[in-house]
Amino acid sequence: LVCLKLQEQEGNQRAATVAAMDAWHTCKPFVTGSMAGCMAATVIQPIDMVKVRIQVGAADGGSTSPVHIAKTMLRDEGPRAFWRGMSAGYLRQVLYTGSRLSLYDSFTAAASAPGQPLPFWKSGLCALSAGGIAAVVGNPADLSLIRMQSDALLPVAERRGYKNVFHALSVIVKTEGAPGLFKGAAATSTRAMALNFGMLTFNAQAKQQLGAMGCTPGGKVQVFGAAAVGGFFGAVLSLPFDFVKTQIQKMRPDANGNFQYKGPVDCARQIVAAGGPLRLWTGFPVYFMRSAPLSTITLIAQDYIKKMWGQMGL
Repeated sequence: LVCLKLQEQEGNQRAATVAAMDAWHTCKPFVTGSMAGCMAATVIQPIDMVKVRIQVGAADGGSTSPVHIAKTMLRDEGPRAFWRGMSAGYLRQVLYTGSRLSLYDSFTAAASAPGQPLPFWKSGLCALSAGGIAAVVGNPADLSLIRMQSDALLPVAERRGYKNVFHALSVIVKTEGAPGLFKGAAATSTRAMALNFGMLTFNAQAKQQLGAMGCTPGGKVQVFGAAAVGGFFGAVLSLPFDFVKTQIQKMRPDANGNFQYKGPVDCARQIVAAGGPLRLWTGFPVYFMRSAPLSTITLIAQDYIKKMWGQMGL
C-alpha cells in the first residue's frame, strides 16, 4: 500500500509538472515579447515623448523642432518630463508588444512548412494579422500614454494631472465612458499593421538573405543586421498612420460635444488638405530615431531572451 501511495504521488507530481510546462510553453511567446518590449521602451521613452510633442505641435501650429521642444520641456517641466507616462508605456508594451510578437510567432509556426523558409507574402499576412489584433488589445494603454504625454500642452484649466496609467484609464472611463478606451482603435490598428508588416516581415526576410550570404544563423551580424532592416521599414511605413493616430487620440470634444475629426480618414484628409501629403511624415527624423531603435532593440532582445530560455532549459 505504501508503494502504491508513493507511485500515485509521483504520478501526480509528473502530471503537475507536465501541465505546468505546457502552460509555460503557451505563455512563453507572450512573456518573451512583453519583456523585450519593456526593455526597448525604457531606452526609447524620451525620444517617444519628443515625437508626440512634435506631432501635436504640427497639428496645432506649434513648433516641430525636436531641439526646441526638448529644451522647452527641460526648462518648463524638468528632466522627469521625458519619462512622463512610463507606467502607461510599460502596460502598452505588455499588452501590445507581447501580443503582436507572440501572435506573429504562433501564426508563422502554423503557416510554415517543415524545413522550408516562410514565403514573403505569408510572413506579411501573419504580421498584418498579429499587428491588427494586438493593437485592439493594447489600445487603452496606448490611449493613456498619449493623454499623459500631451497633458502638459493643454491650458492649465483643462489639464488632468494624470498620476499613473490606472488614474488615466479611470479618468477616461469617467469622462468618456468605457467605449472611450478604444478611441482611435481603427487608426491604432492600421498603424500597428503597417509597423508589424515593415518590422517583422522585412526582419524575417533579411535574416533569410543574410543567412544565404553566409552569415552564421543566430549570430550577431544576422541578428543585428536583420533587426536594423526591420526597424527602418517599420518606421517608413508606419509614420503616416502614427501621425493620424496621435491626432485622433489627443482630441477632446468642444463646448458643443463635437470632435475635430470624424475618424482616421477624415483626419488624414484634413491634414493633407492643410499641408500636403508630406505633412503625414512630419518629424520623420525623430520618429525614425525612436521607432527604428525601438524595433531593433525589441527584435534583438527577443532573440536573446529566446536563447536565455533555451540555456535555462525552458
